[in-house]
Amino acid sequence: MATPASATHDADGKPLTAGHKKVIFASSLGTVFEWYDFYLYGSLAAIIAAQFFSGVNETTGFIFALLAFAAGFAVRPFGAIVFGRLGDMIGRKYTFLVTIVIMGISTFLVGILPSYGSIGIAAPVILIVLRLLQGLALGGEYGGAATYVAEHAPHGKRGLYTSFIQTTATICLLLSLVVILTVRETIGVEAFADWGWRIPFLLSIVLLGISVWIRMQLSESPLFLEMKENGTLSKAPISESFFSKNGKIVLLALLGATAGQAVVWYAGQFYAMYFLTQSLKVDSTTTWMLIGGALIIGTPFFIFFGWLSDKIGRKPIVMAGCLIAALTYMPLFGALTHYANPAIDEASESSPAVVVADPETCSFQFDPIGKKKFTSSCDIATAALAKAGVPYKVEPAAPGTVATLRIGQQPLTSYEAGGLSPEDAAAQGAAFTTALKAALTQAKYPEKADDARINKPMVLLILTILVLYVTMVYGPIAAWLVELFPTQIRYTSMSLPYHIGNGWFGGFLPTISFALVAATGNIYYGLWYPIGIALMTFVIGCLFLHETKDVDITK
Repeated sequence: MATPASATHDADGKPLTAGHKKVIFASSLGTVFEWYDFYLYGSLAAIIAAQFFSGVNETTGFIFALLAFAAGFAVRPFGAIVFGRLGDMIGRKYTFLVTIVIMGISTFLVGILPSYGSIGIAAPVILIVLRLLQGLALGGEYGGAATYVAEHAPHGKRGLYTSFIQTTATICLLLSLVVILTVRETIGVEAFADWGWRIPFLLSIVLLGISVWIRMQLSESPLFLEMKENGTLSKAPISESFFSKNGKIVLLALLGATAGQAVVWYAGQFYAMYFLTQSLKVDSTTTWMLIGGALIIGTPFFIFFGWLSDKIGRKPIVMAGCLIAALTYMPLFGALTHYANPAIDEASESSPAVVVADPETCSFQFDPIGKKKFTSSCDIATAALAKAGVPYKVEPAAPGTVATLRIGQQPLTSYEAGGLSPEDAAAQGAAFTTALKAALTQAKYPEKADDARINKPMVLLILTILVLYVTMVYGPIAAWLVELFPTQIRYTSMSLPYHIGNGWFGGFLPTISFALVAATGNIYYGLWYPIGIALMTFVIGCLFLHETKDVDITK
């Protein structure tokens, strides 16, 4: 770990020059473009599911699309190891160039990839390969950018200056939403869903050219150049980072800082977006506008909390963000339902949906290869309710009982599809769907959110609060991670816990949470995942991680 320095002395004895500010800006701007490429997929997950996973049922297709989204996160730690090692051995600047080229080309290829309807199973396979390449590139991006900026910043301002890097992920999410909305409104909803969704991906080739030019303008980190001159570069950054006493700090940084930061980040932005569109049936354009508004309001607070961390420390701000988020997620998402689609609340209270079934016949309905058929009466009933966005409870029945639904007091009997001919299964399914739709309509369950009843100011306020939690945990995290590790192995050491935290704990949040919701019928059940991880980080971080704002990072 770096050693304490005088709080009144800069790390290099000098304030930032205009040249340093220029390269920090260039580094941040290049990172915006790389995040834009990566998050286009997340913003278009529902369309991606229809284009590339149409060979499975709708619910499985959407979860599979989220898994493909998560695949990019799964390999981020491996990218952190590969590119972190390069960054510690050959330099920060050249590693930047490699990562941005891989990211840009992979994103462009998604835009020209044929759909499932054109080339069959090859389409989702190639898509996942491209997502893996994006994840590898991003795994080498963040640690380099944060290290690069911190090593240029004067002591006492590292939180402030690295917070500009922290804004890039959220700014690029906003940028991706603006591009998507502009294209969609220009060519129309149907054309966008058919082929127009490719345009934002294709535009990445322009961003790639700009980003490469930006990265070419960067000078190498002064601390790296000094180590190179003195012959003190690490010869084995991986073993020095993870197979020495430094490995303990890496593990604590993961569990006590980045894991909780990650789930708060993804819950406050991506999960909130999915919750509005999938669970509450809010129109995607309305959702994007509201999320975009919250991001515009909240983004300056990344810089505020980065600045504040230079005054009071990184640890108390990140820990407070994790704790407050964990304690308030349930009421906040409940309020989202109340203000975004109050008809769901009203119908659930007046006519609650209940599935009465033999528990042994109720499956966890996720089959990523689309081979298993869910034919039990319980699975048919719960799948139909989940697809309709209707919260429900499951009550046990005697073994062998055919499942029944109660929509309020109105009963509806499901059916066993196993053993039926395709024609009979289709006829039974059509009859059941018609009867269920009539029952839900009578009970006033909405097919989609009524735009006239959406309390947009309140929804915007709630989304802004969720984004403020994001800024608390994310604004100071780069400076905290940089300061935990010595210069010779900083790129490698900080990249792995960051990308395991954000790639695995955070990246899998939408998939895990929505699978939990589909399994239980409780639209809030998925929140227990980010709540549990955030509380774990709060406890471990408070007990075992040090404050670092006054360390000398030149050591």
